[in-house]
Amino acid sequence: MDVTDFFDSEANFQVYRRNLPHWTQAGVTYFVTFHLADSLPAQKLAVLKEEKQRWLTLNPPPHKKRQTKEYHRRFSQRINEWLDAGYGSCVLARPDILRLVESVLIFFNGQRYALGEYVVMPNHVHALVRPLANHDLYRILHSWKSFSANQINKIIGSRGSVWHPETFDHIVRSASQLARIEQYIRDNPKSVPMNKRPGIA
Repeated sequence: MDVTDFFDSEANFQVYRRNLPHWTQAGVTYFVTFHLADSLPAQKLAVLKEEKQRWLTLNPPPHKKRQTKEYHRRFSQRINEWLDAGYGSCVLARPDILRLVESVLIFFNGQRYALGEYVVMPNHVHALVRPLANHDLYRILHSWKSFSANQINKIIGSRGSVWHPETFDHIVRSASQLARIEQYIRDNPKSVPMNKRPGIA
């Protein structure tokens, strides 16, 4: 992926919060994960939310490198492990829905954002994305999720929520971290049960 800037702690950045803290900075690449509404057990999420709130109270931003690593080890990695376990309907494993989501991801590539490595898993999506010009990450993610949700509901004949409202996003810190994330995305399909892998109905 052609990346011009990684996170710069000396430059302006913003932190906004829903259930999770989200850091934003101009010109950077983000590693994002969004998942189906039924893909994570509610009980596990509730426990994790409490642990995360306690940790953030004891570790307010901005975070040092050590704290950032601890945060992702304690929280982001656990979420990824639960997603890879294949909870929920896993409708993204259907070839037609997988192709739909891929088409949504690439539609504005080169216009609103630069899209790097990505993968559509049975119940979640990973992507590297760098917003371009005046476009911001929140609007890009909203566009991806809103359009694909409407189309998925038409395909499966439903009106319910498709995506979980929260998205996990992380500003890439360095070229070495980018390389590790790219490899993780490429390897991710190998980490789920065979009958849950993308493209297998």
